[in-house]
Amino acid sequence: MAAVGLVVALLIKTCLFQVFTIPSGSMENTLRIGDRVGVNKLAPLTGWEPEAGQPVVFKDPGDWLPPQPTGGNPVSNALGSVLGFVGLIPPKDDNYLVKRVIATGGQTVQCSGTTLTVNGAKVDEPYLHPGDDSCAGMNFGPVTVPQGYVWVEGDHRSDSADSRYHQRGPGGGAVPVDNVVGPVSAVVWPLSHLDWFGWVGR
Repeated sequence: MAAVGLVVALLIKTCLFQVFTIPSGSMENTLRIGDRVGVNKLAPLTGWEPEAGQPVVFKDPGDWLPPQPTGGNPVSNALGSVLGFVGLIPPKDDNYLVKRVIATGGQTVQCSGTTLTVNGAKVDEPYLHPGDDSCAGMNFGPVTVPQGYVWVEGDHRSDSADSRYHQRGPGGGAVPVDNVVGPVSAVVWPLSHLDWFGWVGR
Protein backbone atom coordinates (compact mmCIF):
# COMPACT_ATOMS: atom_id res chain seq x y z
CA MET A 1 0.00 0.00 0.00
CA ALA A 2 2.86 2.36 0.80
CA ALA A 3 4.47 1.64 -2.56
CA VAL A 4 1.18 2.23 -4.38
CA GLY A 5 0.73 5.48 -2.48
CA LEU A 6 4.20 6.67 -3.48
CA VAL A 7 3.58 5.79 -7.13
CA VAL A 8 0.27 7.67 -7.11
CA ALA A 9 1.93 10.67 -5.43
CA LEU A 10 4.71 10.60 -8.04
CA LEU A 11 2.18 10.54 -10.89
CA ILE A 12 0.29 13.45 -9.35
CA LYS A 13 3.52 15.43 -8.94
CA THR A 14 4.68 14.63 -12.47
CA CYS A 15 1.43 15.34 -14.32
CA LEU A 16 -0.98 17.23 -12.06
CA PHE A 17 0.10 19.29 -9.06
CA GLN A 18 3.29 19.95 -7.14
CA VAL A 19 3.65 21.78 -3.84
CA PHE A 20 6.13 24.61 -3.32
CA THR A 21 6.82 26.75 -0.24
CA ILE A 22 6.91 30.55 -0.40
CA PRO A 23 10.31 31.52 1.11
CA SER A 24 10.08 35.31 1.05
CA GLY A 25 7.68 38.24 1.17
CA SER A 26 8.11 39.19 -2.49
CA MET A 27 4.54 38.15 -3.37
CA GLU A 28 2.76 39.55 -0.31
CA ASN A 29 -0.04 39.88 0.39
CA THR A 30 -1.18 37.46 -2.31
CA LEU A 31 1.25 34.82 -1.08
CA ARG A 32 2.85 34.97 2.34
CA ILE A 33 6.06 33.60 3.81
CA GLY A 34 5.56 29.92 4.62
CA ASP A 35 2.50 29.45 2.39
CA ARG A 36 2.45 26.20 0.47
CA VAL A 37 1.08 26.59 -3.01
CA GLY A 38 -0.21 24.00 -5.45
CA VAL A 39 1.18 24.45 -8.95
CA ASN A 40 -0.77 23.10 -11.91
CA LYS A 41 1.71 21.01 -13.90
CA LEU A 42 -0.96 19.64 -16.21
CA ALA A 43 -1.58 23.05 -17.79
CA PRO A 44 1.72 23.19 -19.75
CA LEU A 45 1.09 19.63 -20.97
CA THR A 46 -2.25 20.70 -22.46
CA GLY A 47 -1.00 23.75 -24.35
CA TRP A 48 -1.14 26.43 -21.66
CA GLU A 49 1.34 29.27 -21.97
CA PRO A 50 1.99 31.98 -19.35
CA GLU A 51 -0.15 35.11 -19.67
CA ALA A 52 0.12 38.51 -18.06
CA GLY A 53 -1.42 38.62 -14.59
CA GLN A 54 -0.80 34.98 -13.71
CA PRO A 55 1.40 34.00 -10.74
CA VAL A 56 3.79 31.25 -11.80
CA VAL A 57 6.54 29.10 -10.32
CA PHE A 58 9.74 28.84 -12.33
CA LYS A 59 13.22 27.40 -11.98
CA ASP A 60 15.95 29.94 -11.25
CA PRO A 61 17.14 31.12 -14.69
CA GLY A 62 20.59 32.01 -13.41
CA ASP A 63 21.80 33.17 -9.99
CA TRP A 64 18.56 34.83 -8.90
CA LEU A 65 18.80 32.89 -5.64
CA PRO A 66 21.77 32.42 -3.29
CA PRO A 67 23.16 28.88 -2.83
CA GLN A 68 20.73 26.71 -0.89
CA PRO A 69 21.78 25.73 2.66
CA THR A 70 22.76 22.16 3.36
CA GLY A 71 22.79 20.26 6.62
CA GLY A 72 20.67 17.97 8.75
CA ASN A 73 21.25 14.30 9.51
CA PRO A 74 21.50 11.72 6.69
CA VAL A 75 18.22 9.99 7.57
CA SER A 76 16.11 13.15 7.57
CA ASN A 77 17.85 14.36 4.40
CA ALA A 78 17.16 11.06 2.63
CA LEU A 79 13.52 11.01 3.74
CA GLY A 80 13.10 14.63 2.72
CA SER A 81 14.60 13.91 -0.69
CA VAL A 82 12.22 11.00 -1.28
CA LEU A 83 9.13 12.90 -0.16
CA GLY A 84 10.20 15.94 -2.17
CA PHE A 85 10.82 13.78 -5.24
CA VAL A 86 7.29 12.37 -5.18
CA GLY A 87 5.82 15.78 -4.42
CA LEU A 88 4.50 15.18 -0.90
CA ILE A 89 6.61 18.01 0.47
CA PRO A 90 8.24 21.01 -1.26
CA PRO A 91 11.61 20.30 -2.90
CA LYS A 92 14.58 21.41 -0.80
CA ASP A 93 17.49 21.28 -3.21
CA ASP A 94 15.97 22.85 -6.32
CA ASN A 95 15.96 26.58 -6.87
CA TYR A 96 12.45 27.73 -7.67
CA LEU A 97 10.82 31.14 -7.44
CA VAL A 98 7.29 32.50 -7.69
CA LYS A 99 6.43 35.81 -9.36
CA ARG A 100 3.62 37.29 -11.43
CA VAL A 101 3.83 37.42 -15.21
CA ILE A 102 3.81 41.05 -16.36
CA ALA A 103 4.61 40.69 -20.07
CA THR A 104 5.22 37.89 -22.56
CA GLY A 105 7.41 37.39 -25.61
CA GLY A 106 7.33 40.27 -28.08
CA GLN A 107 5.70 42.72 -25.66
CA THR A 108 7.41 45.91 -24.48
CA VAL A 109 7.35 46.71 -20.76
CA GLN A 110 8.31 49.97 -19.08
CA CYS A 111 7.96 51.61 -15.67
CA SER A 112 8.18 55.34 -15.05
CA GLY A 113 7.22 57.24 -11.92
CA THR A 114 4.39 55.10 -10.58
CA THR A 115 3.07 53.78 -13.89
CA LEU A 116 3.76 50.37 -15.42
CA THR A 117 2.94 49.98 -19.10
CA VAL A 118 2.92 47.05 -21.51
CA ASN A 119 2.91 47.98 -25.19
CA GLY A 120 2.20 51.54 -24.10
CA ALA A 121 -0.98 50.67 -22.14
CA LYS A 122 -1.11 51.24 -18.38
CA VAL A 123 -1.33 48.04 -16.32
CA ASP A 124 -3.91 48.00 -13.54
CA GLU A 125 -2.42 46.14 -10.56
CA PRO A 126 -4.98 45.62 -7.76
CA TYR A 127 -2.82 42.83 -6.31
CA LEU A 128 0.05 45.13 -5.27
CA HIS A 129 1.15 45.13 -1.63
CA PRO A 130 -0.49 47.99 0.31
CA GLY A 131 1.73 51.06 0.16
CA ASP A 132 3.52 49.96 -3.01
CA ASP A 133 3.09 51.45 -6.46
CA SER A 134 3.94 49.68 -9.70
CA CYS A 135 7.50 51.02 -9.96
CA ALA A 136 8.45 51.26 -6.27
CA GLY A 137 11.09 53.87 -7.12
CA MET A 138 12.71 51.82 -9.87
CA ASN A 139 12.23 53.18 -13.38
CA PHE A 140 13.25 50.95 -16.28
CA GLY A 141 12.68 50.31 -19.94
CA PRO A 142 11.35 50.21 -22.44
CA VAL A 143 12.34 46.54 -22.55
CA THR A 144 11.11 44.21 -25.29
CA VAL A 145 10.68 40.68 -23.93
CA PRO A 146 12.34 38.07 -26.18
CA GLN A 147 10.13 35.45 -27.80
CA GLY A 148 9.87 32.38 -25.60
CA TYR A 149 10.40 34.43 -22.42
CA VAL A 150 8.27 36.17 -19.79
CA TRP A 151 8.86 39.28 -17.70
CA VAL A 152 8.02 38.64 -14.03
CA GLU A 153 7.69 40.84 -10.96
CA GLY A 154 6.61 40.34 -7.36
CA ASP A 155 3.39 41.76 -5.93
CA HIS A 156 5.41 43.29 -3.09
CA ARG A 157 7.19 45.44 -5.62
CA SER A 158 9.47 47.18 -3.09
CA ASP A 159 10.67 43.81 -1.72
CA SER A 160 11.13 41.70 -4.82
CA ALA A 161 14.38 41.03 -6.69
CA ASP A 162 12.66 40.13 -9.95
CA SER A 163 13.17 40.74 -13.68
CA ARG A 164 13.89 44.41 -13.00
CA TYR A 165 17.01 43.52 -11.00
CA HIS A 166 18.45 40.99 -13.45
CA GLN A 167 18.50 42.96 -16.69
CA ARG A 168 22.23 42.31 -17.08
CA GLY A 169 21.77 38.58 -16.69
CA PRO A 170 20.64 35.88 -19.11
CA GLY A 171 17.55 36.90 -21.04
CA GLY A 172 17.95 40.52 -20.02
CA GLY A 173 15.93 39.83 -16.88
CA ALA A 174 13.26 37.80 -18.66
CA VAL A 175 12.65 34.15 -17.74
CA PRO A 176 12.55 31.35 -20.35
CA VAL A 177 9.08 29.85 -20.67
CA ASP A 178 10.81 26.45 -20.55
CA ASN A 179 11.77 27.25 -16.93
CA VAL A 180 8.15 27.77 -15.92
CA VAL A 181 6.74 24.81 -13.96
CA GLY A 182 3.16 26.04 -14.17
CA PRO A 183 0.62 28.51 -12.82
CA VAL A 184 -0.09 28.79 -9.11
CA SER A 185 -3.61 27.41 -8.67
CA ALA A 186 -4.09 27.50 -4.91
CA VAL A 187 -2.69 28.11 -1.45
CA VAL A 188 -3.04 24.70 0.20
CA TRP A 189 -1.46 25.49 3.58
CA PRO A 190 -1.90 26.94 6.19
CA LEU A 191 -5.62 26.44 6.66
CA SER A 192 -5.99 30.07 7.71
CA HIS A 193 -4.84 31.22 4.27
CA LEU A 194 -6.42 28.70 1.90
CA ASP A 195 -7.12 30.31 -1.45
CA TRP A 196 -8.05 29.25 -4.97
CA PHE A 197 -6.66 31.18 -7.93
CA GLY A 198 -8.26 29.09 -10.64
CA TRP A 199 -6.97 26.37 -12.92
CA VAL A 200 -4.41 28.72 -14.50
CA GLY A 201 -4.05 31.31 -11.74
CA ARG A 202 -5.32 34.85 -11.86
